[in-house]
Amino acid sequence: MSCIAVDGGPADVCANCGKGSGGEGGVKLKDCTACHLVKYCGVDCQRAHRKQHKKACRQRAAELKDEQLYGQGQERPERDFCPICTLPIPLPMYEHSIFEVCCMKRICEGCDMAAEKRGMDDCAFCRTPCPDNDADRLAMIMARVVKKDPEAIYFLGQQYFFGEFGLQEDMRKGVELAESEYFGKGAKEDKAKAAEFYGKAAMQGCPLSRNKLGCAEIKRGNYDRAVRHFLISAKMGHEESMETIKEMFKAGVATKEQCAEALKGYQDAVEEMKSHDRDKASALMKS
Repeated sequence: MSCIAVDGGPADVCANCGKGSGGEGGVKLKDCTACHLVKYCGVDCQRAHRKQHKKACRQRAAELKDEQLYGQGQERPERDFCPICTLPIPLPMYEHSIFEVCCMKRICEGCDMAAEKRGMDDCAFCRTPCPDNDADRLAMIMARVVKKDPEAIYFLGQQYFFGEFGLQEDMRKGVELAESEYFGKGAKEDKAKAAEFYGKAAMQGCPLSRNKLGCAEIKRGNYDRAVRHFLISAKMGHEESMETIKEMFKAGVATKEQCAEALKGYQDAVEEMKSHDRDKASALMKS
């Protein structure tokens, strides 16, 4: 018996034995969890039909995975926005913002400078006095970690990883806390594990992870898939992704339309991240 599509199929029946779910004597059918193309009345029928269904199942499962991978994470997450001016922070964020250990908020350089000009020495977001030594900063972080704040746990992992805030460098501890294998450091290299983390982060709106996925596809020679990733991250304001698409266009593996789309999206994203205070802060840092 051929595979019967769940949606739009001729009947609600088991793809192997043909038993239906409706009427007297009907059975309870369950979708194939991988592809959702067919239904089965039980495990035995699913096993018996596996060889016949395997090719179509794998193809559809891959399509569903791609729909999820490329369909999610089109916009940057809330944590990438300054909580004061509510604008997305320019990339890379660590160069254009400060991280407040008291409230685990990332404040853009424009709002930070504006607060300093008003004579505010405390945290620009929660008004907590800013500690002037590593011991007090670490105590603030640990207080948030005890409350299981995910941002604090991740941040603490970074400090262990790089040996900052007076902590002894402990890569294993950093990996445990911040899942640093995501960045491919500290733990034994695991490309499959790294790809899994990059994929999850990209689907949550991380432009850096999306760019990493694109670079991995280039290495495999999958230029169409790479461009799709770079288009998404370029539209988030990721400059490296934009430049990569330009190079791919010059190499003949990206189209003129794709390059134009990426450039328009990138320029819109950069414009959205601009503010008067940020421009002043940037000019001050360059002077």
